Amino acid sequence: MVSRILAFPLLFFFSPPLILAQSRVYHPILLTPSQTVVDQLTLEDIPTGDGGFAKDYVLQLQKGQQIAIDVISDEFDPMVILMSEDGMTIAENDDGPDGSTNALLFTRIPQTGKYIIRVRAFGVTGIGSFQLKVTLLQPVK
Repeated sequence: MVSRILAFPLLFFFSPPLILAQSRVYHPILLTPSQTVVDQLTLEDIPTGDGGFAKDYVLQLQKGQQIAIDVISDEFDPMVILMSEDGMTIAENDDGPDGSTNALLFTRIPQTGKYIIRVRAFGVTGIGSFQLKVTLLQPVK
């Protein structure tokens, strides 16, 4: 019994640092429509699996709402992805219609619920500052 008591503190003390890295919890940043955010994409953000990184924002939207999501950066080629709360891609955009490398996405919301806006660099790498703006569009009357 004494050996088990002594072994537990030694295992804890000599545990590899990977255990601590795996304890990070996913918390997308809360966003409201018509809000502009100035943020940074860093090497500490969500790994995309292909060498890049992403930052997620979450917002509540209503069925039938039409939105524009605009991501502007002078430091990397931004890409924006709109996902449902369960991670399914609803829409995505890499380059806006103005010929720039900034992302501009227009879409109609299919169901009321929480949605995730993911900002990442197009291609494998890219980090730096960016501006994200979500705008609720008015329906044509």
